[in-house]
Amino acid sequence: MDTHSLKSVSDLPGNFRSAFSFRYFNSLQSECFPLCFHSDINMVISAPTGSGKTVLFELSILRLLSKSISKEGRFLHAKGALKTVYISPSKALVQEKLRDWNQKFNSWGISCLELTGDNETYSTRNIQDADIILTTPEKFDAVSRYRVTSGGLGFFSDIALVLIDEVHLLNDPRGAALEAIVSRIKILSSNRELRSCPLASVRLLAVSATIPNIEDLAEWLKVPTAGIKRFGEEMRPVKLTTKVFGYAAAKNDFLFEKRLQNYIYDILMQYSKGKSALVFCSTRKGAQEAAQMLAQTAMTYGYSNPFIKSREQLERLREASPMCSDKQMQSYILQGVGYHNGGLCQKDRSLVEGLFLSGDIQVICTTNTLAHGINLPAHTVVIKSTQHFNKEKGHYMEYDRSTLLQMCGRAGRPPFDDTGMVIIMTRRQTVHLYENLLNGCEVVESQLLPCLIEHLTAEIVQLTVSDVTRAIEWMKCSYLYVRMKKNPENYAIKKGIPKDRVEKHLQELCLQKINELSQYQMIWTDTDGFVLKPEEPGRLMTKYYLKFDTMKYIINAPPGYSLDEALHIVCRAEEISWIQLRRNEKKTLNDVNADKEGRLRFHINDNKGKRKKRIQTREEKLFVLANDWLTGDPSIHDLSMTQDTNSICSNGSRIARCMKEYFIYKKNYKGTISSTLLAKSLYQKLWDDSPYLLKQLPGIGMVTAKALHSMGVRSFEALADADPRRIEIVTGRKYPFGNHIKESLSTLPPKVEIKVEEVECQKQGVSKLTVTLRRLSQPLQSTKRHYADMIVGSEEENFIHFHEKIRMEDFSSPYCVTVLLERPQQAKVTVKADLIFEEYIGIDLHETLLLKKANTNKINYKSENRLPHYYPPMVDVCTVDDDNPVKAGPSNRKDTKKDDMPSFKLIDDDSEEEKEPYVTMEDDDCVVINEHTVFDHIREKAKCFPSLSFLNQTSPASAKSTLKRKSLVENASPELDPLFQYDSIFGSPTNNKDIKQSAEQITSPGYTKLADNTERPYSDDKIFNYIRKRTKNSPVLATSKTEDPLTISSQEGRNAEISPYRAYGLLVSPSVKRPSIKSDAPAEILSFDISMVKRSSTSLEHNKRLFCSTVPGKSIDSDSYLGFKSIFSFL
Repeated sequence: MDTHSLKSVSDLPGNFRSAFSFRYFNSLQSECFPLCFHSDINMVISAPTGSGKTVLFELSILRLLSKSISKEGRFLHAKGALKTVYISPSKALVQEKLRDWNQKFNSWGISCLELTGDNETYSTRNIQDADIILTTPEKFDAVSRYRVTSGGLGFFSDIALVLIDEVHLLNDPRGAALEAIVSRIKILSSNRELRSCPLASVRLLAVSATIPNIEDLAEWLKVPTAGIKRFGEEMRPVKLTTKVFGYAAAKNDFLFEKRLQNYIYDILMQYSKGKSALVFCSTRKGAQEAAQMLAQTAMTYGYSNPFIKSREQLERLREASPMCSDKQMQSYILQGVGYHNGGLCQKDRSLVEGLFLSGDIQVICTTNTLAHGINLPAHTVVIKSTQHFNKEKGHYMEYDRSTLLQMCGRAGRPPFDDTGMVIIMTRRQTVHLYENLLNGCEVVESQLLPCLIEHLTAEIVQLTVSDVTRAIEWMKCSYLYVRMKKNPENYAIKKGIPKDRVEKHLQELCLQKINELSQYQMIWTDTDGFVLKPEEPGRLMTKYYLKFDTMKYIINAPPGYSLDEALHIVCRAEEISWIQLRRNEKKTLNDVNADKEGRLRFHINDNKGKRKKRIQTREEKLFVLANDWLTGDPSIHDLSMTQDTNSICSNGSRIARCMKEYFIYKKNYKGTISSTLLAKSLYQKLWDDSPYLLKQLPGIGMVTAKALHSMGVRSFEALADADPRRIEIVTGRKYPFGNHIKESLSTLPPKVEIKVEEVECQKQGVSKLTVTLRRLSQPLQSTKRHYADMIVGSEEENFIHFHEKIRMEDFSSPYCVTVLLERPQQAKVTVKADLIFEEYIGIDLHETLLLKKANTNKINYKSENRLPHYYPPMVDVCTVDDDNPVKAGPSNRKDTKKDDMPSFKLIDDDSEEEKEPYVTMEDDDCVVINEHTVFDHIREKAKCFPSLSFLNQTSPASAKSTLKRKSLVENASPELDPLFQYDSIFGSPTNNKDIKQSAEQITSPGYTKLADNTERPYSDDKIFNYIRKRTKNSPVLATSKTEDPLTISSQEGRNAEISPYRAYGLLVSPSVKRPSIKSDAPAEILSFDISMVKRSSTSLEHNKRLFCSTVPGKSIDSDSYLGFKSIFSFL
């Protein structure tokens, strides 16, 4: 663009001109000015580093703010109404933009919010009120993942502008998170419910370094042709020359980087031409060692030092050297060399920066943070090794593209130089990668496929994907779909296949991932597999940012797993699968596992239970390292294995917290206790039985903890009682160190006590427990919050009866909780009440209560061969009148006549003739009716049947039952037994009074009015034949385990209300389904499927467990001889 065509800052409205300190935009900015400020189209710009792309972001922000300018020219700002989201791959870049934009926009009332791992002080309200959110892809993804229920996604509808810096990050493994959140924004913007929100017309603007496939990015971001801007090296203010040197690899990453220090001096002498140079090193120590090597080499040249140009420069360096507080730096400065990293104090850093800008220091060795922060350009940039140490993962990794390009962008000083030099030192096998990167020849591919299932789960959890169609639509919004069409071979698809085949492959891939999630109960799908809803395991995997394989290990864990088994799960996790077992580590690990001093809590054992002599796998290495570190005084001091251990603890604590919440969801008591303890231990890097628990307090390190241990102070209570002067003597520290140590106890939660006791309960078969939490000390005024989990569970059943998360400073003391438990069926049950603190180890509280089997009035069955649970337990029937219970003793078995009793056996062929069990009653609350009294009553009542009609008044509870009966009659054969039709169409009475009234109606002529209003007379013989046949084919349900249906206390007998479902023998529990009646069934026989009875019994037992977990101590009663009651219910 010609100079006369450059845009002036005066072209902006008067309100916005103060945002820029210069008068004219450069050629790149001027060409993009009309589109950035005068339109709302999406844009993607590819340009070299240092060409001024940041100004394009600022112009887009001003375009959005211009919508708040009134006709009178006043700026009317509504806080948080129109949000801008700036996404950058580096925290340093985010913080740099935060400082700049706060200065530019703060005077207009625009609020900026940083969302990175370094800033955890924000709240949902801060996000709602922010106008500009500056974040990294991973943090933005995490914030919007697990804050769905608390309004975390509420601000999405206000997003009007998305700025993506260094979009070529998509080519890195970290690019999957960026791709996922942009795809999320795109699919939400197409939601019809958000048509009136700013998100519906969201604007996307992305910038990148020089890349060859910018058109693919434009297609993904829906950028029109006019919005695609590509600029070459001609836009760079200083021409760069790049060199990539490859070196042979060393045994490990540390040795390789150390070896490269020997080549730095020669490279500077050859390429820097006596001008300023920056040497980027991966670690602080590496930068310090590189500066030391250069200073020592330069010192050997004496007055011919190549970094000292004049005597005046040397004098200035001699004056500045004593001003530096770092002793080593003082000697380096005298040689014209310095180093710069985050470990220096602010005074030393400012001193080094000033000397470098003035030209007195010619070489600075620094870490990569300087590439993003302070603007210190140099003629020559040397990148010593393309790998850096990743603190989060604990090992060396390749620099991501954006960081490397930022380093290269420091080369060349526009005011002083017209050229710049970049030298990259790397391994021989990676030389071509960086040559392509610097030349702009590296194609940007998608990295979403390897972690597709995790991001798909996150979308289902956030409810942005609610069915299969929506899931496929989300995948089509991704950059993966764009590149899959262009380069199918890179994504395991044959080259040259048609476009529709690619879409079919994408659908198959989506369905495959959904089926995997459904298989492990991460999500719920309907019978057709179309509707998708999140389940708790899927929510936890999304919340804790876990890999799918790691979550599968947690789901497949044994129910009653122990602490060492929990640690094994952590060691198998995918998050730390990159840690390898090196050959030179095996001897050290073998010695640690031998554990001759008995330090370790757990060991690697062989199949015979003995300690293994040789560590052979990666998982075994991680297990030994974790156990050694959690003793509190590790014996392994190797730097590489120490870094591996740090990664195990940081990632393992997160995994263990997910395990804890999963087992709370599953009501698994042992799993919850084990995973909770493991999460805290990995976080504090201590076992709960470690002698160095005081290391948890601020200001106490390993040396102080050992000194306190030697004087007998091993617990928090002992430290509270210790003399501060004696602490100072033992630790060799001066006053007031002892006072500071004792003051650190104030960071602990307030002291509490927990008690559990059994109280009297009126309900039969139920134990009532009260758990009391009492605060013993008043909480101190502190901004730190302490949380604890109160868990009540039984060890034998491995079941959690109660759980609550409590904030220790806020609960009202005493705090009482009532827990109802089912009476133990076995000899005893151990109930434990635990108060487990979320962060600190060694202060948890545990109380135990032993519940013994209750001595209640129950029936004792005595027989040599017990009947299966679906058989009736006895042949005698106990009935209790609602108003006047009649006492009776055991039945007189001598008077019993077998021939007169109807048979109630359902399956004659499946069992041999068994002995009749007899029943002994421990209390005389029931009357026994034998066959003579029963049939006398039947003969009396069945002499004649009246004309029947529907009961008009039916209870709401019986409406469902009535509908079922009507459907049975409608589907039945016309030849169906009329007595069955009578019982089916008869309405269910609402209470006992209705039952009596219906019985009293049996007074006249022997005919029945059926559904078709036809009258049919019946004889006594036909009635009794029907009764006998029906009793043989009645379904039998399993009895309750907590209460015997034959024993009814007098108090419960008076208060109990007869259910209309039980009175007619048609429906006992909602889980029991009525058998279907086929049209070709015999007229006088009602057949039942025995398998249905078994399934019903199993379903009842399952429902009982679910019910007990919700309301402890209660169970669903189910009558085991339903057929008997169905026949004699009209008595």
